[in-house]
This record gives sequence, C-alpha cells and structure tokens, in this order.
Amino acid sequence: MSGTGSGSTGLDRAGLARFIDHTLLKPEATRADVDALVAEGAALGVYAVCVSPSFLPLTVPDAGPEGTALQVATVCGFPSGKHHSAIKAAEAARSVADGADEVDMVIDVGAAKAGAWEYVQLDIETVRAAVPADRVLKVIIESAALTDHEIVEACRASVAAGADFVKTSTGFHPAGGASARAVSIMSETVGGRLGVKASGGIRTLADALTMIDHGATRLGMSSGAAVLAELDALA
Repeated sequence: MSGTGSGSTGLDRAGLARFIDHTLLKPEATRADVDALVAEGAALGVYAVCVSPSFLPLTVPDAGPEGTALQVATVCGFPSGKHHSAIKAAEAARSVADGADEVDMVIDVGAAKAGAWEYVQLDIETVRAAVPADRVLKVIIESAALTDHEIVEACRASVAAGADFVKTSTGFHPAGGASARAVSIMSETVGGRLGVKASGGIRTLADALTMIDHGATRLGMSSGAAVLAELDALA
C-alpha cells in the first residue's frame, strides 16, 4: 500500500495523474460538487478522489482512461484531530463500511506538541484496528505546526502503529500546508516503509514536481486539473 518516490524526471501526464488524490473537503461542498469531482477525477485518470465522509458511498466508474479503478478516500477526525480515539475509529469503520478504500486520519497535534508520543501512537493504532489491512490508512501529522523533531517522532509513531502513509497537512491549519522540507524529513524518516502524501497549498505544476522530487508518493490537491493542464501545455 505504500511506496517511495523516484523523482519527477520523465514523468508523463498519466504518471503524474496517478500521484493525485483529487480532493474536495470544503464545508460548503454539495452532492452535485462531489459528483462533478468524481466525473472529473475519472476523466483525468487520477489515483483517488477524496471527500468528506458524509458523502459516502460514492458511485465511481469501474475503470479510468488507463484501465485503473478510481479509489475512494475520505477523512477522519478532520480537521482538528481533537476527537476521542474511539470516535475516530467509529468514523473510520463507518467510512470503510460505506466503501472507502482509504482513510486519512488527523492526529491530536496538541499531543504531538506536548511530546505525548505513546498517546499519538495509540490514537493511530485505535484507528488502524478499525481500518482493515486491505484498506489504506494515512496519518495527517499537520507538519507545518510541528518542529523537525516532532515531524520525525510523528512519523515514527505512524510506522509503529501500522499506518500505510504519513501525510503533511489537512490544508485547513493556519500554520500552512505542505513544504518540501517537511516532505523530505518525512520521506527520510519512513525510509520507504510508508508512503508520503503531500497535501495543502499544492497549486501549480512546479509545486507538484517539487514535492515528488523531495519524496512524495501521493499528492492531495484540489487543483489537479489545472496542474495537469500545465503539463499538457508543455507537450
């Protein structure tokens, strides 16, 4: 379920599309917006669409333009992470029952800031127990709010808890979204044992390629169509 990046050199349109979680998590999103997201994601050939859990289940096409199935991702404990672990687990279990292939959970960032790493790990483990091994669990660490040391420890807790990915950001925290430095630290820490998802503020082709070059194996984006159009324009 995880993987490591190999850089963006020679990456074609289809290859870049397969990095993308085509995302819509705005509170004001409607069912019509989500339906449009799914249709656009399928047409673009992205890896997954990521939506709020209340929109599940989704009806997705059987296969995209490259013959690959569009995955369904959702969020858990979003965006604050300040939910009881049992509530996060229940939310994750409901999402899986509603057809989610992937669950992106938010850690308790305050616990990370306090250095309560056993609690952070247990929180992840509790959600992992609710997400079967054949489904992907991504752990949002809100890297912009953490020090380099805290990023490392959050990644170590994610590895120990059995997650499949670590993810930079919700995109809703005032500290900001993904940075190349954070992605590099995360990639080096997990060492290929987990995937690395860069999310938050990735709006241009240059942004996307920079994240991949620093070790991102997945990109959470709401502007995937525009980024792929940029790449098309270079052809």
